[in-house]
Amino acid sequence: MSFNTFVPTRIVFGSGRLAKLHKQPLPGKKALLAISDGKSVRSNGSLARTEEQLKLAGVEFSLFAKINANPTKTVVMEGAQVARENGCDFIVALGGGSVMDAAKAIAMMATNDGDLWNYVAGGTGKGQPLTNKPLSIVCISTTAGTGSESDQWGVVTNEDTNEKIGIGGDDLFPALSIIDPELMVSIPPKFTAYQGFDALLHSTEGYISALANDMSDMYALTAIESVGKYLARAVKDGNDMEAREGMAFASMISGYVLTFGGLTAEHSLEHAMSAYHHDLPHGAGLIMISKAFHEFFVERHACDERFVRMAQALGMKDASQPQDFITALVKLQEDCSVAELKMSDYGIVPDDFDKLARNARESMGFLFGGNPCEMTHEDCIEVYKKSYL
Repeated sequence: MSFNTFVPTRIVFGSGRLAKLHKQPLPGKKALLAISDGKSVRSNGSLARTEEQLKLAGVEFSLFAKINANPTKTVVMEGAQVARENGCDFIVALGGGSVMDAAKAIAMMATNDGDLWNYVAGGTGKGQPLTNKPLSIVCISTTAGTGSESDQWGVVTNEDTNEKIGIGGDDLFPALSIIDPELMVSIPPKFTAYQGFDALLHSTEGYISALANDMSDMYALTAIESVGKYLARAVKDGNDMEAREGMAFASMISGYVLTFGGLTAEHSLEHAMSAYHHDLPHGAGLIMISKAFHEFFVERHACDERFVRMAQALGMKDASQPQDFITALVKLQEDCSVAELKMSDYGIVPDDFDKLARNARESMGFLFGGNPCEMTHEDCIEVYKKSYL
């Protein structure tokens, strides 16, 4: 057994903990307060409460309210410019995974010259090292899904090249994350499901990944158990605080799975889908392909014992066959009313499959190294085909 551990984020977890923000050590005096281009944090009061907390802490801030659902390079570069022009010395990300991901990229570009894609490794990115340390980041998570509140990774789309690629590094761990399940109560049922399956599939991918280890396994199985226990409840009743807390916890530790281990090509395949179709929520895209993707490895007996253990973690205590995981996965999708999601609803057609499969390998091909057995270009097309039916 061997591993390295470095997870420097201070986590403040629990219902009502946003009210403790002003008592936490903050990494600067002037924040870029980044939020989405939607209305949710304004209408549910999260923005007003965060602004009040920053004022109590003696922190000035400039609001940047342009982050889209699949954050783009253009928005990141604009946010970085706003941070520079206003002399911001740290970023506060108030929102879900898209906002937190964008904040990490903004933090990079607020202190480094040139274009974001100069520093992206993969696709048409130039893979240059950062010259200067990024700004520090404070995350206030309003969703339970991506794990971006606890890991050092983010994903940004280059809309000019249709590339959706991960960015990250040790300097992009949040300095502080407030995880307050009360902020998640107003999330509509379908988005609760999309986000919850993102957390689940981070963990299932991490558990079958070639990069899995004892540390990542510990977090992955616990996250899978939490999702199996709480997601359908949170979808059914958004005011079920025990379920909201359980899903917030699952999201947080799914981020640790990415930190200690790694993902598989399922995320590459979905990123290709939403790189071309920006209105496709990441979690929804993952749900669409998750059955066929995991079946690919079940049929090849790539890691039978691990599929059995994941089925048990999802709640099928008497699971004994790898296929039991597929049964448990589909049942959870049905319980959350997302089993009937269709690619065609977002404009994806069968003629796209070859293009998407190539994009997945060219933009985020490194994730294929996490697969428990080889997956060819033709195999990727077949996953899309089976998911489309």
